[in-house]
Amino acid sequence: MNIKVSDNVKNDNAEVLVISKFEGEKTSQEIANIYAVEKDGFEGKFGQTYLLHTFGKIPADKILIIGLGKKDKVDRNTIREACAKAVKKLVQIKAKNASFDFADFSEYAKQAVIGVLTADYAYDKYKSQKVHHLEEITFGGFSENDVNEGLIFAEAMKYTRDLANTPAQIAVPSLLAQTAKNIEGIETKIYDKDEIEKMNMGAFLAVGQGSVHPPKFIHMKYTVRNAKKKIAIIGKGICFDSGGLDLKPPSSMLTMKDDMSGAACVLGVMQALAKLKPDVEVHGIIAACENMPSGSSYKPGDILTAKNGKTIEVDNTDAEGRLTLADALCYACELGVDEVIDIATLTGACVVALGSVASGIMGNDDDMIARVIKSADEAGEKFWQLPMFKEYFDSLKSDIADMKNTGARGGGASAAGLFLQEFVKGVKWCHIDIAGTAYIEKPQKEFIAGATGAGVRTILNYLTK
Repeated sequence: MNIKVSDNVKNDNAEVLVISKFEGEKTSQEIANIYAVEKDGFEGKFGQTYLLHTFGKIPADKILIIGLGKKDKVDRNTIREACAKAVKKLVQIKAKNASFDFADFSEYAKQAVIGVLTADYAYDKYKSQKVHHLEEITFGGFSENDVNEGLIFAEAMKYTRDLANTPAQIAVPSLLAQTAKNIEGIETKIYDKDEIEKMNMGAFLAVGQGSVHPPKFIHMKYTVRNAKKKIAIIGKGICFDSGGLDLKPPSSMLTMKDDMSGAACVLGVMQALAKLKPDVEVHGIIAACENMPSGSSYKPGDILTAKNGKTIEVDNTDAEGRLTLADALCYACELGVDEVIDIATLTGACVVALGSVASGIMGNDDDMIARVIKSADEAGEKFWQLPMFKEYFDSLKSDIADMKNTGARGGGASAAGLFLQEFVKGVKWCHIDIAGTAYIEKPQKEFIAGATGAGVRTILNYLTK
């Protein structure tokens, strides 16, 4: 979709002119006030829409009114969601272009652009009949800079969603590695199995040893002169999670192509950095592999040795993501960075706690966590800090190793965070659990079912602030 800006869209010869209405107030178009508000009683409650044919009374063929609810309740989130709602209606009527008379909301321009592009998304690559898409949208009164930044954020989300929606037969570790290599403006190093062994990443290697697709350890680097800070972002890269020998039930395995959503997020963020040009050095890290059952799979009861020398008793082969992240965290901490963020579809416990509404966050520095949560709020995502009380680690204690990879069911998300913390040394760190938010089973707000690009907006916002 092409996004343009205009000083005044009221006189555009657009197919549809999109306007807004607050409850208890009139719209900016008299024809809409006469027919929609006065005659039909359109109230303008949040999310309501009203389509009106203009019959030549204004240059646009139709007017689409989008309700914004109470005026004092409008913020960046309502504008983003309202724009998304309008686009879904425009797609429904198969419009090709539209102009948004949203100049009064110019401070939310970035979120408006993200909203329209998020709603226009469809993963129809393998469908014979493609979904209808808008060709062009023009925003009145928005600055080009704000629109361009919104475009970059939205494109990064689409990039991430496409990767996470890609079937696991295609999105294997080598594809993630090649995708990273193809990103312009960053340096990329791919480590193969032999090199991973030399780096003593015993936990990561164990998870991938049951698959016919060899593991790939991916290190991307965005550099800038006089960087104010160095940050590593790590994405969980399990390209398919069968559960290993502790096999998942079929219903739980069905969407496990999304278990690399953290990796997809990191790739989406990295491809946006050269365009946004933040004044921070960013390392994107992915330990990519598949967790598959076979004669060569790692087994319950195995003892693994991570990169930092700590030993792990395998209690359950389906708690594999934290094993790959353990070695990735060790690697990141050796880079001399100031902060590390890992993002992962890590625990079912986080889904139980927070559902698909919010992602869990925890770490070793409350100030950093607060700043990430603030970035999430500004970007339109919900994060909730989970506790890291030392008692949660008790269930991970092992009689024959330094720790087990899983323990009691209760407090599972926090226990997983404490497990990861064992592999963090000398840096500020936070862990983001997107198990409930990365992939949704049914439409939710501006999103269709499937991958959501969870974390992309937050991390980009954090890096550019």
